[in-house]
Amino acid sequence: MSREFADVPAMLAALTPSYPVYCLRPHVIAASARRFLDLFPGRVLYAVKCNPHPLVLRALYDAGIRHFDTASLPEIALVRETLPDAACYFMHPVKGRAVIGTASRVYNIDNYVIDHPKELEKILDETDGGEGVMIFVRIATPPVEGTFYHLAAKFGADVDQAAAMLKEAKSRGCQVGLAFHVGSQCLSPEAYGNAIDLAGSVVEKAKVDIAALDVGGGFPAKYVGTNMPALEDYMTAIEEGAKRIKLRRDCVLMCEPGRALVAAGVSLITQVQLRKDDKLYINDGIYGALSETVQGGVKLPARMWRLKGEPSREFADFALSGPTCDSLDILPYKTPLPADIEEGDWIEIDCLGAYSNANATRFNGFHTDTWITVHDHPIGHVA
Repeated sequence: MSREFADVPAMLAALTPSYPVYCLRPHVIAASARRFLDLFPGRVLYAVKCNPHPLVLRALYDAGIRHFDTASLPEIALVRETLPDAACYFMHPVKGRAVIGTASRVYNIDNYVIDHPKELEKILDETDGGEGVMIFVRIATPPVEGTFYHLAAKFGADVDQAAAMLKEAKSRGCQVGLAFHVGSQCLSPEAYGNAIDLAGSVVEKAKVDIAALDVGGGFPAKYVGTNMPALEDYMTAIEEGAKRIKLRRDCVLMCEPGRALVAAGVSLITQVQLRKDDKLYINDGIYGALSETVQGGVKLPARMWRLKGEPSREFADFALSGPTCDSLDILPYKTPLPADIEEGDWIEIDCLGAYSNANATRFNGFHTDTWITVHDHPIGHVA
């Protein structure tokens, strides 16, 4: 359990933190989750890698998410310990034999993804195989312009390879499905339709009916400057694509959203430790929760908090530097803040529910795992 406060000012007054603090807003996560559950025509799996914190998992579960995309034994264990009746899917294409065996025997995992014939053999060797095992064959999709990360560079089979694996898994008594991932923070709904057409080519070549089609993640979150299509546009592209390839009526559609569910539900409170003209030195940075500002080009909304006295109504652009001794530890853009900001003031950086604490290192000994819950609204609209 985390401490709860009505809003950020109440937390600051109570704790006056000199350390970074994650602020969880469960009501924001719940709204995103319910919207996905209402709109997606199938099964919604949360991508645990995006933010594995137990408070985040619990917020999603309380909102109705019952299925979880896991990529490792620690993620499976975390979900099962936090949410004992939740369903886990082992959706990493490459797994060690001992890991597969433990997932099967200890955690009763029966959904696995592969992109190579040898991976299928490993799974069948380490499990009982047969109809109790569901094998998803992951297909490679072409790069999509504007995504943060193209995820088919490392994983995915071409049409011929995927068709062959689909037939082999089916002949070995497994249930079979297809999976793909169009890339992270995908701003093109059409990319999902194109990938589904590719899946249709695999099904046609294999002459095998699939029990499930997993359209992966990549659904975007709203950051500063993001021109994001409506979620309904993605759902329309997926539904129309599924109709085009004429899946059997009982084929289950699945998706694996991560940042779209949780990005808006967490902010980070940092404190100014020193001001040098237009440079502010704060106690978190790119080796902590802010790595995606560099890796993904994310631009995050921010606001200043001060317990005594009103801040200036005039704003100026500031460079934010993290706490480590590395000169690279500087956000790659300037942040507009009140012009009189000074040492001891706090900066709340929003939209940090995704790939923040999950990506954070302990470089130079800087790390925080302080979480509190607030019931106010996030910074809100970002331009």
